[in-house]
Amino acid sequence: MRKYKPEKIHKVIFKISGEVLAGEKGFGINMQCVEKLIEDLISIRKAGYSIGIVLGGGNFFRGVSEVGKHINRYTADNVGMLATIQNALIMSGLLQKKNYRTEIYSAIQVDKVAKFYTPNRATTSLNEGKICFFCGGIGNPFFTTDTAAILRAIELNADIVLKGTKVDGVYSADPVKDKNAKFIADITFSEVLDKELHVMDMTAFSLARENNMPIKVFNITKKGSLKDAILKKEIGTFVHK
Repeated sequence: MRKYKPEKIHKVIFKISGEVLAGEKGFGINMQCVEKLIEDLISIRKAGYSIGIVLGGGNFFRGVSEVGKHINRYTADNVGMLATIQNALIMSGLLQKKNYRTEIYSAIQVDKVAKFYTPNRATTSLNEGKICFFCGGIGNPFFTTDTAAILRAIELNADIVLKGTKVDGVYSADPVKDKNAKFIADITFSEVLDKELHVMDMTAFSLARENNMPIKVFNITKKGSLKDAILKKEIGTFVHK
């Protein structure tokens, strides 16, 4: 029996990878994909939800840049954090153009383009109905944006972290490589560890488990999927205590 209860969800943190913004190109910005996300976010905001978004930056740097092979991890991660700021600026600008209020909070100081993140500032903006973007990771190298999403959700007392992926949720094996992989609709943190399933990187997952922050993994490539992930029990995989 599924334990997910949509009626108890009011404040959400979305984790969206940079690759999702790139679409099939794999790098840069695919405006068709971004516009679809914007429409989904507007639909969720109209429904009265508080929305925070943690964006990755892989579409601008990680995994697509030859430079990354020739510099140290510390420097590469700093470049990646800057890429997340670019994505936040683009998404925020498009929402503002449609007359939706936004705020960008960065974990690294870039005062001319984003406010420096503190939980109190971000909570105020969310309470004002602004769609908030959290960029710059957690402000340190060696930590993924998965970890940033979980951390922001805990700090801001969100109800859930919704992680958008290219598959329908968590499977018993990689569904791309294994045709016999079975979809898992509902699973506990402990079961994920016992079965050695990949939901998030271990730092992010451990943080979620320790702080009882539920996660829902869903397919973000489908139109309307962001709202469906909140409202529909049958969409995605619900990971909980």
